[in-house]
Amino acid sequence: MSQDETTPLSVPPAALPATSGPLKTVTVGDTTYTLLGTAHVSAESAEDVRQLADSGQFDAIAIELCDARHHSMNNPDAMGEQDLFQVFKQGKAGMVAASLALGAFQQRIAEQSGIEPGAEMRAALEECRSRNLPLLLVDRDVGVTLKRIYRNVPWWQRFSLFSGLIGSVLSRQDVSSEEIEKLKEGDMLEATFSEFAAESEALYTPLIRERDRYMALRLAEQAPPGRFKNVLVVLGAGHLKGTIEHLEAPLPENPTVEREALEATPPPSKLWKALPWLITILVITGFAIGFSRNTDLGWQLVLEWFLINGILSGGATIIAMAHPVTVIATFFAAPLTSLNPTIGAGFVAAGVELYMRKPKVRDFSSLRKDVTHLKGWWKNRVSRTLLVFILATLGSAVGTWVAGFRIAGALFGGAAA
Repeated sequence: MSQDETTPLSVPPAALPATSGPLKTVTVGDTTYTLLGTAHVSAESAEDVRQLADSGQFDAIAIELCDARHHSMNNPDAMGEQDLFQVFKQGKAGMVAASLALGAFQQRIAEQSGIEPGAEMRAALEECRSRNLPLLLVDRDVGVTLKRIYRNVPWWQRFSLFSGLIGSVLSRQDVSSEEIEKLKEGDMLEATFSEFAAESEALYTPLIRERDRYMALRLAEQAPPGRFKNVLVVLGAGHLKGTIEHLEAPLPENPTVEREALEATPPPSKLWKALPWLITILVITGFAIGFSRNTDLGWQLVLEWFLINGILSGGATIIAMAHPVTVIATFFAAPLTSLNPTIGAGFVAAGVELYMRKPKVRDFSSLRKDVTHLKGWWKNRVSRTLLVFILATLGSAVGTWVAGFRIAGALFGGAAA
Protein backbone atom coordinates (compact mmCIF):
# COMPACT_ATOMS: atom_id res chain seq x y z
CA MET A 1 0.00 0.00 0.00
CA SER A 2 2.06 2.93 -1.20
CA GLN A 3 1.51 6.62 -0.54
CA ASP A 4 0.75 7.49 -4.15
CA GLU A 5 -2.04 4.91 -4.20
CA THR A 6 -3.89 6.76 -1.45
CA THR A 7 -6.18 9.65 -2.33
CA PRO A 8 -7.83 11.10 0.78
CA LEU A 9 -10.89 13.24 0.16
CA SER A 10 -11.91 16.04 2.53
CA VAL A 11 -15.64 15.71 1.83
CA PRO A 12 -17.90 12.69 1.33
CA PRO A 13 -19.08 11.80 -2.17
CA ALA A 14 -22.06 13.88 -3.24
CA ALA A 15 -24.15 10.75 -3.80
CA LEU A 16 -24.08 9.88 -0.10
CA PRO A 17 -26.76 11.27 2.23
CA ALA A 18 -25.90 14.05 4.66
CA THR A 19 -24.99 12.85 8.16
CA SER A 20 -25.07 14.40 11.61
CA GLY A 21 -21.54 13.12 12.32
CA PRO A 22 -18.32 13.70 10.37
CA LEU A 23 -17.93 11.65 7.21
CA LYS A 24 -14.53 11.22 5.54
CA THR A 25 -13.33 9.03 2.70
CA VAL A 26 -9.96 7.53 1.91
CA THR A 27 -9.35 5.77 -1.40
CA VAL A 28 -6.60 3.16 -1.48
CA GLY A 29 -6.09 1.42 -4.80
CA ASP A 30 -9.50 0.20 -5.97
CA THR A 31 -11.16 0.45 -2.56
CA THR A 32 -12.82 3.47 -0.96
CA TYR A 33 -13.15 3.51 2.83
CA THR A 34 -15.91 5.83 4.05
CA LEU A 35 -15.38 6.55 7.75
CA LEU A 36 -18.37 7.73 9.76
CA GLY A 37 -17.54 9.38 13.09
CA THR A 38 -20.31 8.52 15.52
CA ALA A 39 -21.46 9.47 19.00
CA HIS A 40 -22.00 6.36 21.09
CA VAL A 41 -24.99 7.93 22.86
CA SER A 42 -26.92 9.34 19.92
CA ALA A 43 -30.04 8.35 18.04
CA GLU A 44 -28.81 10.50 15.14
CA SER A 45 -25.67 8.38 14.71
CA ALA A 46 -27.75 5.22 14.48
CA GLU A 47 -29.91 6.88 11.84
CA ASP A 48 -26.75 7.96 9.97
CA VAL A 49 -25.68 4.32 9.73
CA ARG A 50 -29.08 3.23 8.44
CA GLN A 51 -29.21 5.96 5.79
CA LEU A 52 -25.70 5.20 4.54
CA ALA A 53 -26.40 1.49 4.36
CA ASP A 54 -29.69 2.25 2.60
CA SER A 55 -27.79 4.14 -0.12
CA GLY A 56 -26.76 0.77 -1.53
CA GLN A 57 -23.20 1.96 -2.24
CA PHE A 58 -21.39 -0.26 0.27
CA ASP A 59 -20.46 -3.90 -0.13
CA ALA A 60 -19.08 -4.30 3.44
CA ILE A 61 -19.44 -2.60 6.82
CA ALA A 62 -16.66 -2.39 9.42
CA ILE A 63 -17.48 -1.42 13.01
CA GLU A 64 -15.57 -0.45 16.15
CA LEU A 65 -16.29 -3.69 17.99
CA CYS A 66 -14.19 -6.68 18.98
CA ASP A 67 -15.33 -10.30 18.99
CA ALA A 68 -16.07 -10.26 22.74
CA ARG A 69 -18.24 -7.13 22.63
CA HIS A 70 -19.96 -8.36 19.48
CA HIS A 71 -20.78 -11.64 21.23
CA SER A 72 -22.00 -9.77 24.32
CA MET A 73 -24.17 -7.48 22.19
CA ASN A 74 -25.77 -10.46 20.45
CA ASN A 75 -26.00 -12.49 23.65
CA PRO A 76 -26.61 -10.31 26.75
CA ASP A 77 -26.49 -13.43 28.95
CA ALA A 78 -22.99 -14.39 27.80
CA MET A 79 -21.69 -14.13 31.37
CA GLY A 80 -23.81 -17.14 32.23
CA GLU A 81 -21.81 -19.24 29.79
CA GLN A 82 -18.59 -18.73 31.74
CA ASP A 83 -17.23 -21.21 34.26
CA LEU A 84 -16.72 -19.03 37.34
CA PHE A 85 -14.16 -21.40 38.83
CA GLN A 86 -12.06 -21.10 35.67
CA VAL A 87 -12.44 -17.31 35.77
CA PHE A 88 -10.81 -17.29 39.20
CA LYS A 89 -8.24 -19.93 38.32
CA GLN A 90 -7.09 -18.00 35.24
CA GLY A 91 -6.86 -14.71 37.13
CA LYS A 92 -9.65 -13.05 35.14
CA ALA A 93 -11.86 -12.04 38.06
CA GLY A 94 -10.70 -8.42 38.03
CA MET A 95 -11.33 -8.06 34.30
CA VAL A 96 -14.79 -9.64 34.59
CA ALA A 97 -15.67 -7.30 37.47
CA ALA A 98 -14.44 -4.30 35.47
CA SER A 99 -16.50 -5.38 32.45
CA LEU A 100 -19.61 -5.76 34.63
CA ALA A 101 -19.01 -2.33 36.15
CA LEU A 102 -18.69 -0.74 32.71
CA GLY A 103 -21.83 -2.56 31.61
CA ALA A 104 -23.66 -1.22 34.66
CA PHE A 105 -22.50 2.29 33.79
CA GLN A 106 -23.76 1.77 30.26
CA GLN A 107 -27.15 0.54 31.45
CA ARG A 108 -27.66 3.52 33.75
CA ILE A 109 -26.88 5.86 30.87
CA ALA A 110 -29.52 4.09 28.79
CA GLU A 111 -32.08 4.46 31.59
CA GLN A 112 -31.35 8.18 32.05
CA SER A 113 -30.95 9.26 28.44
CA GLY A 114 -33.42 6.89 26.84
CA ILE A 115 -30.70 5.94 24.33
CA GLU A 116 -28.80 2.68 24.49
CA PRO A 117 -25.04 3.36 24.16
CA GLY A 118 -23.75 1.70 21.01
CA ALA A 119 -27.06 2.08 19.16
CA GLU A 120 -25.15 2.90 15.96
CA MET A 121 -23.23 -0.39 16.24
CA ARG A 122 -26.49 -2.29 16.65
CA ALA A 123 -27.86 -0.47 13.62
CA ALA A 124 -24.80 -1.57 11.62
CA LEU A 125 -25.29 -5.19 12.75
CA GLU A 126 -28.95 -5.09 11.73
CA GLU A 127 -28.14 -3.57 8.33
CA CYS A 128 -25.49 -6.22 7.65
CA ARG A 129 -27.95 -8.99 8.47
CA SER A 130 -30.85 -7.54 6.50
CA ARG A 131 -28.70 -6.74 3.43
CA ASN A 132 -26.46 -9.81 3.67
CA LEU A 133 -23.33 -7.63 3.80
CA PRO A 134 -19.98 -8.80 5.24
CA LEU A 135 -19.44 -7.55 8.81
CA LEU A 136 -15.88 -6.61 9.77
CA LEU A 137 -14.98 -6.33 13.46
CA VAL A 138 -11.94 -4.06 13.62
CA ASP A 139 -11.47 -2.98 17.24
CA ARG A 140 -9.07 -4.59 19.70
CA ASP A 141 -10.43 -6.84 22.44
CA VAL A 142 -11.43 -4.73 25.45
CA GLY A 143 -9.65 -7.12 27.81
CA VAL A 144 -6.39 -6.74 25.89
CA THR A 145 -6.72 -2.95 26.02
CA LEU A 146 -7.29 -3.02 29.78
CA LYS A 147 -4.28 -5.30 30.26
CA ARG A 148 -2.05 -3.09 28.12
CA ILE A 149 -3.22 -0.04 30.08
CA TYR A 150 -2.38 -1.87 33.30
CA ARG A 151 1.09 -2.83 32.06
CA ASN A 152 1.81 0.57 30.52
CA VAL A 153 1.12 2.78 33.52
CA PRO A 154 3.66 2.93 36.38
CA TRP A 155 3.00 0.32 39.05
CA TRP A 156 2.22 2.93 41.73
CA GLN A 157 -0.67 4.27 39.61
CA ARG A 158 -2.28 0.92 38.84
CA PHE A 159 -4.29 0.39 41.99
CA SER A 160 -5.64 3.95 42.07
CA LEU A 161 -6.47 3.80 38.36
CA PHE A 162 -8.56 0.64 38.46
CA SER A 163 -10.00 1.14 41.93
CA GLY A 164 -11.04 4.56 40.63
CA LEU A 165 -12.64 2.90 37.61
CA ILE A 166 -14.67 0.48 39.70
CA GLY A 167 -15.37 2.97 42.46
CA SER A 168 -16.56 5.76 40.19
CA VAL A 169 -18.86 3.41 38.31
CA LEU A 170 -20.33 1.86 41.46
CA SER A 171 -20.53 4.87 43.74
CA ARG A 172 -22.99 6.98 41.75
CA GLN A 173 -26.49 5.90 40.89
CA ASP A 174 -26.94 8.91 38.57
CA VAL A 175 -24.61 9.52 35.63
CA SER A 176 -23.77 13.18 35.23
CA SER A 177 -24.58 15.12 32.07
CA GLU A 178 -20.84 15.75 31.66
CA GLU A 179 -20.17 12.00 31.49
CA ILE A 180 -22.91 11.53 28.92
CA GLU A 181 -21.40 14.33 26.84
CA LYS A 182 -18.00 12.60 27.00
CA LEU A 183 -19.62 9.46 25.60
CA LYS A 184 -20.75 11.50 22.61
CA GLU A 185 -17.08 12.05 21.77
CA GLY A 186 -15.72 8.58 22.42
CA ASP A 187 -16.50 5.15 23.80
CA MET A 188 -16.99 3.71 27.28
CA LEU A 189 -13.28 3.32 28.00
CA GLU A 190 -12.42 6.80 26.74
CA ALA A 191 -15.19 8.42 28.77
CA THR A 192 -14.12 6.57 31.91
CA PHE A 193 -10.41 7.27 31.58
CA SER A 194 -10.52 10.64 29.81
CA GLU A 195 -9.55 12.58 32.93
CA PHE A 196 -6.39 10.47 33.26
CA ALA A 197 -5.66 10.05 29.55
CA ALA A 198 -5.44 13.77 28.86
CA GLU A 199 -2.47 14.05 31.21
CA SER A 200 -0.90 10.60 30.90
CA GLU A 201 0.93 9.51 27.77
CA ALA A 202 1.29 6.05 29.33
CA LEU A 203 -2.52 5.77 29.41
CA TYR A 204 -3.31 7.64 26.19
CA THR A 205 -1.11 5.35 24.08
CA PRO A 206 -2.82 1.97 24.73
CA LEU A 207 -6.28 3.51 25.12
CA ILE A 208 -6.49 5.65 21.98
CA ARG A 209 -3.36 5.83 19.84
CA GLU A 210 -2.79 2.06 19.67
CA ARG A 211 -6.45 1.41 18.86
CA ASP A 212 -6.36 3.91 15.98
CA ARG A 213 -3.42 2.00 14.53
CA TYR A 214 -5.03 -1.36 15.31
CA MET A 215 -8.24 -0.53 13.46
CA ALA A 216 -6.32 0.62 10.39
CA LEU A 217 -4.35 -2.65 10.43
CA ARG A 218 -7.53 -4.71 10.77
CA LEU A 219 -9.01 -2.92 7.79
CA ALA A 220 -5.87 -3.72 5.83
CA GLU A 221 -6.28 -7.38 6.80
CA GLN A 222 -10.03 -7.83 6.37
CA ALA A 223 -10.70 -5.31 3.60
CA PRO A 224 -7.45 -4.90 1.67
CA PRO A 225 -7.52 -2.82 -1.52
CA GLY A 226 -9.42 -4.73 -4.17
CA ARG A 227 -11.42 -7.10 -1.96
CA PHE A 228 -14.33 -4.67 -1.67
CA LYS A 229 -15.19 -1.60 -3.72
CA ASN A 230 -16.73 0.54 -0.96
CA VAL A 231 -16.41 -0.11 2.78
CA LEU A 232 -18.41 1.78 5.39
CA VAL A 233 -16.36 2.14 8.59
CA VAL A 234 -18.39 3.01 11.71
CA LEU A 235 -16.27 4.22 14.61
CA GLY A 236 -16.34 6.77 17.41
CA ALA A 237 -15.64 10.33 16.37
CA GLY A 238 -12.62 10.41 18.67
CA HIS A 239 -10.91 7.73 16.56
CA LEU A 240 -11.67 9.29 13.19
CA LYS A 241 -8.60 11.52 12.78
CA GLY A 242 -6.05 8.96 13.94
CA THR A 243 -7.45 6.07 11.90
CA ILE A 244 -7.56 8.21 8.74
CA GLU A 245 -3.93 9.23 9.24
CA HIS A 246 -2.89 5.58 9.41
CA LEU A 247 -4.90 4.68 6.31
CA GLU A 248 -3.39 7.56 4.38
CA ALA A 249 0.16 6.53 5.28
CA PRO A 250 1.77 3.38 3.86
CA LEU A 251 0.72 0.34 5.87
CA PRO A 252 2.92 -2.77 6.11
CA GLU A 253 2.55 -5.42 3.42
CA ASN A 254 1.88 -7.96 6.17
CA PRO A 255 -0.24 -6.09 8.75
CA THR A 256 -0.84 -9.27 10.78
CA VAL A 257 2.59 -9.17 12.41
CA GLU A 258 2.12 -5.64 13.79
CA ARG A 259 -1.50 -6.30 14.69
CA GLU A 260 -0.51 -9.35 16.76
CA ALA A 261 2.16 -7.26 18.49
CA LEU A 262 -0.57 -4.79 19.52
CA GLU A 263 -2.56 -7.70 20.96
CA ALA A 264 0.30 -8.99 23.09
CA THR A 265 0.35 -8.24 26.80
CA PRO A 266 3.77 -6.99 27.89
CA PRO A 267 5.19 -9.44 30.44
CA PRO A 268 5.75 -8.21 34.00
CA SER A 269 9.28 -7.31 34.94
CA LYS A 270 11.47 -10.05 36.39
CA LEU A 271 11.59 -8.14 39.66
CA TRP A 272 7.79 -7.96 39.85
CA LYS A 273 7.50 -11.72 39.19
CA ALA A 274 10.16 -12.47 41.79
CA LEU A 275 8.67 -10.18 44.44
CA PRO A 276 6.18 -12.72 45.96
CA TRP A 277 8.96 -15.30 46.31
CA LEU A 278 11.28 -12.69 47.79
CA ILE A 279 8.64 -11.74 50.37
CA THR A 280 8.17 -15.41 51.28
CA ILE A 281 11.91 -15.87 51.76
CA LEU A 282 12.17 -12.73 53.89
CA VAL A 283 9.24 -13.70 56.12
CA ILE A 284 10.47 -17.24 56.68
CA THR A 285 13.94 -15.87 57.35
CA GLY A 286 12.40 -13.50 59.89
CA PHE A 287 10.72 -16.44 61.64
CA ALA A 288 14.04 -18.31 61.72
CA ILE A 289 15.87 -15.31 63.19
CA GLY A 290 13.15 -14.87 65.79
CA PHE A 291 13.34 -18.52 66.90
CA SER A 292 17.14 -18.39 66.94
CA ARG A 293 17.02 -15.46 69.36
CA ASN A 294 14.19 -16.61 71.55
CA THR A 295 11.54 -19.29 71.18
CA ASP A 296 8.86 -16.99 72.58
CA LEU A 297 9.85 -14.28 70.08
CA GLY A 298 9.62 -16.78 67.23
CA TRP A 299 6.11 -17.88 68.20
CA GLN A 300 5.10 -14.25 68.72
CA LEU A 301 6.12 -13.44 65.14
CA VAL A 302 4.28 -16.48 63.78
CA LEU A 303 1.15 -15.60 65.77
CA GLU A 304 1.19 -11.97 64.61
CA TRP A 305 1.65 -13.06 60.99
CA PHE A 306 -1.27 -15.48 61.31
CA LEU A 307 -3.63 -13.04 63.04
CA ILE A 308 -2.88 -9.98 60.88
CA ASN A 309 -3.25 -11.90 57.61
CA GLY A 310 -6.26 -13.86 58.76
CA ILE A 311 -8.15 -10.93 60.27
CA LEU A 312 -7.58 -8.55 57.34
CA SER A 313 -8.35 -11.10 54.62
CA GLY A 314 -11.21 -12.81 56.46
CA GLY A 315 -12.59 -9.45 57.55
CA ALA A 316 -12.57 -8.29 53.93
CA THR A 317 -14.82 -11.21 53.00
CA ILE A 318 -17.24 -10.10 55.70
CA ILE A 319 -17.51 -6.77 53.84
CA ALA A 320 -18.50 -8.84 50.79
CA MET A 321 -21.12 -10.62 52.96
CA ALA A 322 -19.48 -13.97 52.33
CA HIS A 323 -20.84 -17.18 53.82
CA PRO A 324 -19.60 -17.73 57.42
CA VAL A 325 -17.73 -20.85 56.31
CA THR A 326 -15.98 -18.74 53.63
CA VAL A 327 -14.94 -16.18 56.26
CA ILE A 328 -13.50 -18.88 58.52
CA ALA A 329 -11.75 -20.67 55.63
CA THR A 330 -10.22 -17.38 54.44
CA PHE A 331 -9.05 -16.55 57.97
CA PHE A 332 -7.08 -19.79 58.16
CA ALA A 333 -6.00 -19.87 54.50
CA ALA A 334 -4.68 -16.31 54.11
CA PRO A 335 -1.61 -16.68 56.37
CA LEU A 336 -0.61 -19.83 54.47
CA THR A 337 -1.36 -18.63 50.94
CA SER A 338 0.59 -15.45 51.65
CA LEU A 339 3.66 -17.68 51.93
CA ASN A 340 2.79 -19.61 48.77
CA PRO A 341 2.95 -17.44 45.61
CA THR A 342 1.29 -20.19 43.52
CA ILE A 343 -2.13 -19.76 45.16
CA GLY A 344 -3.92 -16.73 46.57
CA ALA A 345 -6.33 -16.21 49.44
CA GLY A 346 -8.87 -14.84 46.98
CA PHE A 347 -8.89 -18.08 45.03
CA VAL A 348 -9.53 -20.12 48.18
CA ALA A 349 -12.23 -17.70 49.36
CA ALA A 350 -14.03 -17.69 46.01
CA GLY A 351 -13.82 -21.49 45.76
CA VAL A 352 -15.40 -21.98 49.19
CA GLU A 353 -18.06 -19.34 48.46
CA LEU A 354 -18.96 -21.08 45.20
CA TYR A 355 -19.26 -24.39 47.06
CA MET A 356 -21.40 -22.93 49.83
CA ARG A 357 -23.54 -20.68 47.64
CA LYS A 358 -23.54 -22.02 44.12
CA PRO A 359 -25.04 -19.38 41.77
CA LYS A 360 -28.43 -20.28 40.38
CA VAL A 361 -29.72 -19.77 36.85
CA ARG A 362 -31.62 -16.66 37.96
CA ASP A 363 -28.38 -15.12 39.25
CA PHE A 364 -26.83 -15.29 35.80
CA SER A 365 -29.99 -14.10 34.04
CA SER A 366 -30.37 -11.07 36.34
CA LEU A 367 -26.66 -10.30 36.66
CA ARG A 368 -26.49 -7.37 34.24
CA LYS A 369 -29.54 -5.75 35.82
CA ASP A 370 -28.46 -6.37 39.42
CA VAL A 371 -25.02 -4.76 39.04
CA THR A 372 -26.52 -1.47 37.88
CA HIS A 373 -27.19 -0.78 41.57
CA LEU A 374 -24.67 -0.89 44.38
CA LYS A 375 -26.76 -3.23 46.54
CA GLY A 376 -27.15 -5.59 43.61
CA TRP A 377 -23.45 -6.52 43.74
CA TRP A 378 -24.10 -8.07 47.16
CA LYS A 379 -27.52 -9.46 46.27
CA ASN A 380 -26.45 -11.46 43.21
CA ARG A 381 -24.42 -14.59 43.98
CA VAL A 382 -22.22 -14.22 40.90
CA SER A 383 -21.16 -10.62 41.53
CA ARG A 384 -20.87 -11.26 45.28
CA THR A 385 -18.44 -14.10 44.63
CA LEU A 386 -16.36 -11.72 42.50
CA LEU A 387 -16.36 -9.28 45.42
CA VAL A 388 -15.29 -12.07 47.77
CA PHE A 389 -12.36 -12.88 45.50
CA ILE A 390 -11.25 -9.28 45.05
CA LEU A 391 -11.63 -8.20 48.68
CA ALA A 392 -9.99 -11.35 50.08
CA THR A 393 -7.06 -10.79 47.72
CA LEU A 394 -6.71 -7.14 48.74
CA GLY A 395 -7.03 -8.00 52.42
CA SER A 396 -4.33 -10.64 52.15
CA ALA A 397 -2.02 -8.27 50.26
CA VAL A 398 -2.44 -5.55 52.90
CA GLY A 399 -2.00 -8.14 55.65
CA THR A 400 1.24 -9.38 54.12
CA TRP A 401 2.79 -5.91 54.11
CA VAL A 402 1.50 -4.94 57.56
CA ALA A 403 2.65 -8.21 59.13
CA GLY A 404 5.95 -8.04 57.26
CA PHE A 405 6.73 -4.60 58.68
CA ARG A 406 5.70 -5.81 62.16
CA ILE A 407 8.17 -8.65 61.90
CA ALA A 408 10.92 -6.33 60.70
CA GLY A 409 10.18 -3.92 63.53
CA ALA A 410 10.23 -6.68 66.14
CA LEU A 411 13.55 -8.00 64.90
CA PHE A 412 15.42 -4.83 64.10
CA GLY A 413 13.50 -1.98 65.71
CA GLY A 414 13.61 -3.12 69.28
CA ALA A 415 9.83 -3.49 69.37
CA ALA A 416 10.04 -6.94 70.93
CA ALA A 417 12.15 -8.16 73.75
